[in-house]
Amino acid sequence: MMRWAIGIDLGGTAIKAAVVCEERGVLIDRTLLTETVSGQAGIVGQLAAVVADLYNLACEMLDPVDFAGVGVGAPGAVDAQKGVLSYPPNLPGWGVVPLRDELQNQLLEKEKLLMPVFLDNDANAAAFGEAFYGAGRQFQDFFMVTLGTGVGGGIILNRKLYRGTHGTAGEVGFMIINFEATTLHAGIRGTLESFIGKKGIVDLALRMIAAHPSGSAVSKLCNNDLTKLSPIHLERAALEGDALSLALWHRVGSILGVGLANVAALMDIRKLVIGGGIAAAGALMFVPALDQLRCSTLPSMHEGLELVPALLGNQAGIYGAAALCFGEP
Repeated sequence: MMRWAIGIDLGGTAIKAAVVCEERGVLIDRTLLTETVSGQAGIVGQLAAVVADLYNLACEMLDPVDFAGVGVGAPGAVDAQKGVLSYPPNLPGWGVVPLRDELQNQLLEKEKLLMPVFLDNDANAAAFGEAFYGAGRQFQDFFMVTLGTGVGGGIILNRKLYRGTHGTAGEVGFMIINFEATTLHAGIRGTLESFIGKKGIVDLALRMIAAHPSGSAVSKLCNNDLTKLSPIHLERAALEGDALSLALWHRVGSILGVGLANVAALMDIRKLVIGGGIAAAGALMFVPALDQLRCSTLPSMHEGLELVPALLGNQAGIYGAAALCFGEP
């Protein structure tokens, strides 16, 4: 028996989907742009179509009897038991959506496929993926932070996902770092995401460049068009020795370290897995983050304290969504 599933990472920009074998990992994958203009029904239709495509291809090489289902990681608050997604921030116009049932219905009505669907928050799915296949395999308990457009988090306790009573546990991006700050995220002042989400990092860089217009080589990397500035440019500049960019990543890492210190103090979790596209900055951010984490916690909390890079990259959500169909790692 070689169980397999289809994992989907639903984002506001792209839908990533794959056939995942429990033992062999990703076998076939697809990426398509999320048709946000088509609204909720259109996107559910996209999901159903890509599932059908992958399922039919996979059945040519895998036994349909071993198919475990479809797993979906989605942005926003998720009630995993009810299969309901609430107010996903990157899907305009979506409110409270019974996404599991809607996808199952579309698969049955449009594709003539009857199959189980499992739904969870995208950061939870990424954490579960790392627990099942990645950096978290060696840990009983760990907290995962995903750094990208937003800042998400997932909690693994005793090798199980901890979702909380209402499915919103682990939302580290909403942790308030400075309640008097001018930065806003979803109307809340001074959150971690408002500081070190993609927009927060770029805004910080623009302020630093404005204060020192002749002190940075960053502008050249985006053809002197700062409207195109991204964390990738800032990472590249820092690796080339640009002092302003190095200072920026030190600041970002320090803010991350404060957020992780709150996690460590609250939950007594010492293993902290860091993933997402912005985590590609690596040591530029990890070193100051660990330094600040130690400075912001009691010495009694330092034993076993560790920042661990995620191993699955941008496929963590796909792996984790599929793993939802397999059960506990």
